[in-house]
Amino acid sequence: MTGLGVKVCSPLPPPRVPDAMPIAVRVKCDSEDTVGDLKKLIAAQTGTNASKIQLKKWYTIYKDHITLSDYEIHDGMSLEMY
Repeated sequence: MTGLGVKVCSPLPPPRVPDAMPIAVRVKCDSEDTVGDLKKLIAAQTGTNASKIQLKKWYTIYKDHITLSDYEIHDGMSLEMY
């Protein structure tokens, strides 16, 4: 089991909230955790419903049932949250 520290950021403020700042969180997780597990950790820190979170890197949208190691997400990697 390898521990990962993943940084997740929202590049733009949420729509309809003009004064909101972009969100950035650091999450500790395991390489065998699924993307859905990662979303639940992010939801716990941000107060956003996990089902409303979409994680991306460039043009790849990460699917909930696939593990972080399958996507080759490694320690210190940054992802985009929408």
